Amino acid sequence: MIYNSTGQRQGKPMAKTLLCAQTLEITGNPMREGWQDTCRHDPAGAVLLEGGKIAALGDAQGLVAKHPEAERIDLGEALLLPGFIDAHAHYAQTGIIASWGKRLIDWLNGYTFPEELKFGDPVYAAEVAARYFDLTLSNGTTTVCSYGTVHPESVHAYFTEAQRRGLRALCGKTCMDRNAPEGLRDDAQRAFDESAALLARWHGVDRLSYVITPRFSPTSTRAQLEALGTLYTTFPDCLMQTHLSEQTDEVAWVAELFPEAQDYLDTYERAGLLGPTGLFGHAIYLTDRERDRLAEVGAALVHCPTSNTFIGSGLFDMGGLAGTHRIGLATDTGGGSSFSMLRTMAAAYEVAQLGGRALHPSELLWLATRGSAEALHLGDQIGTLAIGMEADLVALDLASTPAIAQRTARAEDIWEAIFPTLMMGDDRAIAGVWVAGARVV
Repeated sequence: MIYNSTGQRQGKPMAKTLLCAQTLEITGNPMREGWQDTCRHDPAGAVLLEGGKIAALGDAQGLVAKHPEAERIDLGEALLLPGFIDAHAHYAQTGIIASWGKRLIDWLNGYTFPEELKFGDPVYAAEVAARYFDLTLSNGTTTVCSYGTVHPESVHAYFTEAQRRGLRALCGKTCMDRNAPEGLRDDAQRAFDESAALLARWHGVDRLSYVITPRFSPTSTRAQLEALGTLYTTFPDCLMQTHLSEQTDEVAWVAELFPEAQDYLDTYERAGLLGPTGLFGHAIYLTDRERDRLAEVGAALVHCPTSNTFIGSGLFDMGGLAGTHRIGLATDTGGGSSFSMLRTMAAAYEVAQLGGRALHPSELLWLATRGSAEALHLGDQIGTLAIGMEADLVALDLASTPAIAQRTARAEDIWEAIFPTLMMGDDRAIAGVWVAGARVV
């Protein structure tokens, strides 16, 4: 399916489409194995799309000769990559992105909760969902794992819009039964029942996945966390997403609310919410025990660099965690200050530099594609240029602005050509986006 700028269906993709461009395959984790052994660049490559999947890739000249029937799209010097994957976002905060002057708790009370109260209105929720996917697709993001609000209507709106566009998308009802306004609180039984109903309605339908979603321990009683832990145990193929150790005052608050817990992570583990399909956003102030336990279980940490700096949270320890933990990358909009995964990669580089780790361009691209796919347990379906993978792709113009173009012109290898776009690129660098093999606008 192809959509125009208003989201209306334009048509269907050709039976076969051949995209000719520079290609970059990342076959392994360069953060652990090195880019020399995990990356393959073809300056004259091509990718054949058929039936919504990658049917072939390799040298453009050879694929053109082998598939003369395919519609050929010449993307010139653009770089063809898997579509970007945002592993932690709050689509319902689209309207409050870039709001001034708050830290986490004040951000929730001053901006987030008043906005989320509006999502009991299905019309409003649908409008924001459509706007959100317009923004993410225009920035080359083809998969998002988002929090909804406490309202089931918010999840229905998100999945309905994602389904209409043919997207692979993940979402869950945000569960809270304390320390939130009355209109945003449920209770343990309602959290279980509404989450279970949404899971039954949407999980595994087309390209959609339901995610069990307690916001974080301060807004859930023990009873609610345990109810969601029961749901998580009952449906082990579902992911669970929440927040962990984002700010120091939050960590202190959790210690006051849960004096029996060893640490923040233990509040989830006691409730049955720690498992290999867990997604823990932020994870800045981890104790040694928490680090060891997360690695032992195989849960994913999701790095949200623009959010961590924008609301003054702190610096994720990429250097200390990348070699031992599963890590995804995310905008965390609207606490994060950009819908762009390019801007998010730039922020991840800057944060890592402050910690003494200069991330290689291949490592940044890994985090935004296959790394996030593996965090979401979707690495066998998206995130890599490989035969049989779903054809969610982005083409990057590596000379999209005069500032980037003049720097790229001096590049001596592909990494020097890519890096300026990762640091300075925005939606102008997005030369094309494909969802399930169909080009979208």
